[in-house]
Amino acid sequence: MVNNNSFNPSRRSFLKKAVAGTVTSSLAVAGFPTIVPASVFGKNAPSNQINIGAIGTGRISRDHDMPGIWKHEQARIMAVCDLDQKRANEAKDLVNAFYSKKTNKLYDGVKGYFDHLELLQNKDIDAVVISTPDHQHAYIGIHAVEAGKDVYLQKPASLTIAEGRALSNAVHRSGQILQIGSQQRSSAQFRYAAELVRNGRIGQLKTVLVGLPGDPAGEEEPEMPVPKNLNYDAWLGSTPYMYYTEKRVHPQNDYSRPGWLRCEQFGAGMITGWGSHHVDCAHWAMDTEYTGPVEVGGWAEYPTKGLWDVHGKFRTEALYANGVKMIVSNDLPNGIRYEGTDGWIFVTRGDYAVTASDPVAKKSGTKALETSNPKLLTSKIGPSEIHLTESSDHHENWLESIKLRKQPIAPIEIGHRSCSTCLIHQIAMKLKRKVYWDPMKEKFKNDDEANSMLSRPQRYPYLVG
Repeated sequence: MVNNNSFNPSRRSFLKKAVAGTVTSSLAVAGFPTIVPASVFGKNAPSNQINIGAIGTGRISRDHDMPGIWKHEQARIMAVCDLDQKRANEAKDLVNAFYSKKTNKLYDGVKGYFDHLELLQNKDIDAVVISTPDHQHAYIGIHAVEAGKDVYLQKPASLTIAEGRALSNAVHRSGQILQIGSQQRSSAQFRYAAELVRNGRIGQLKTVLVGLPGDPAGEEEPEMPVPKNLNYDAWLGSTPYMYYTEKRVHPQNDYSRPGWLRCEQFGAGMITGWGSHHVDCAHWAMDTEYTGPVEVGGWAEYPTKGLWDVHGKFRTEALYANGVKMIVSNDLPNGIRYEGTDGWIFVTRGDYAVTASDPVAKKSGTKALETSNPKLLTSKIGPSEIHLTESSDHHENWLESIKLRKQPIAPIEIGHRSCSTCLIHQIAMKLKRKVYWDPMKEKFKNDDEANSMLSRPQRYPYLVG
């Protein structure tokens, strides 16, 4: 169970615990830089840059997060960390190769770790990007802000609603900057669609339709020996011990889509995997970023056998206090459709994909923004109207927020609210009935069964709290 009162915001206290519980990494090498002198960077010398540590170096990190950071002159990835030593080594080589090509000199300045607690002790690291499986997000995020690091955290914010609240509280106590990786907020069409809705271009908003991709079921998978390069116990973290099989974790020989994404032990499936993107943007347009629905009902099909057990086909309906209804389903087109009294707007990613193994293939010519009235596409948002925060690059927005010490476009509380909304939908799917939510108290009304699902039992010593 999460105990919100057990967090110690003292970095000194955290570091003492970390030193006591950390095993020295055999991968760690001499500090940055080892071969390339600081003069190579000129005006972007280390003293002028934000030093980044990458925690979790799998598919999303290699394809999206690290490239999204290293392309910016104001940042430098100086450390990588993964519980899989093979992946940590390969990430170290990947980043070193990038900087070698960039500087035209042999570069070996990236330090490697197998334990995030050890990385967080490095005082030269200013910030971390956390690209781990969902069940590790709040756990590592809390450690990071308590260690005085700013954070870019892949969505969803947490595995459970209770963990999300604990993370948000820890961030606010620490005063650190945390950006949720809801990069759709930095896509022009999602912001523009939200502005059109907020400024009444389709009249009074009545219904929001959210379409998500689905996940297939799988077969039973046999128990396998744990690879020597993987700290499997730490990888399982707070979740129950289950025997190792490769498809439960991630591929050992490539960086294709990992199997943990389809295991409820580590996440909720597409309802949070893509739902946290679309629900977040929908909340932006609905002006409900700091609240949530008041009631949700729905159903879902779940596999009856096999390793992969997240939901398949589903449909949920939510009602908000302002009277807007949100319908979420795999049968709807992937994207968000806003329906008002005077028309509709549909927004999606178009042909953009974050990684090559996204579950929805890119479709050439897919329109990112459609409306019932084509004139809306050229509608100008006037100076006296509502203008939402503008960002064209989600990672850059985070880096600028660090430098200016201001909130990013997707701060933790907003990320927590979109994630918790998705988890409320999942709880309704599991219970196969309506649930009634109090957004202020963050509890279900008169529903002990639903409230028991706000958290999960946690395995020692990987406790969020």
